[in-house]
Parts: sequence; C-alpha cells; structure tokens
Amino acid sequence: MTMAKPGSIVGLDLTVPDAPRLRDFYAGVVGWGVQGLKGGESYGDDDDYFMTGPDGVPVAGVCRRGGENADLPPQWLAYIAVDDLDAAVARCAELGGAVVSGPKGEGPGAYCVIQDPAGAVLALMQNPG
Repeated sequence: MTMAKPGSIVGLDLTVPDAPRLRDFYAGVVGWGVQGLKGGESYGDDDDYFMTGPDGVPVAGVCRRGGENADLPPQWLAYIAVDDLDAAVARCAELGGAVVSGPKGEGPGAYCVIQDPAGAVLALMQNPG
C-alpha cells in the first residue's frame, strides 16, 4: 500500500446484499469491466468485485453486505486518506459529525464510516505510516 496525500480520495465502494446483481447493473449501465476480488478475471464464486475502467484498472468496488460489512449503508462510499484515523474520528465528533460504522481494522487500510452534520456519509482510511 502506498502513501496517499491526506485528504485525497483513495477508494470508492458500494456494499449491498446482492453484489452480483449490482455488479451486472453497473457493468451494463456504465460499461465497467469486472474482476473478482479473490479470483481475478474468473469471478464466478466471489462476493466482492473490482469494477474496472477500459484500461482494466480498478475504479470502484462492489461488495456483498455481510459479516464485518453488515452495518455499511447501501450507497456509494468515498474513502478519504487520513494520517491519523483516531484523531480524524475524534475531530469528526468535535465538529458535530457522527460515527456510522467502525473504526474497523488496524494499521494501514483501517477505516471508519462517518456522517457529517448535514447527513452526508463517507469513509476515512488510515494511510500507511
């Protein structure tokens, strides 16, 4: 995992109960390709998918809602890089925001879904140290 500029968008994911249905929906509507998260080009048994642009590079993820992800809202979530996840979550609360889910994971890639005072939701992701 490479260091991202703090404040930059580092991911875009959609977590839903029926990931294959939404995978096929977005492939058909916007022309994204599909790669299974675990199985690469062969994604028959995967529950999580990379949606790829015309060059084959992942541009988004579509994931099955369940397990650790069961409490994520069924909406597109942008992931924003932060250098100190705990401090960013604390600052969110100080400024009138709320934690929707998490923090989850440890170290680089750990994340927390927050809601701003207006109700918009996004995820904060820990940068590698």
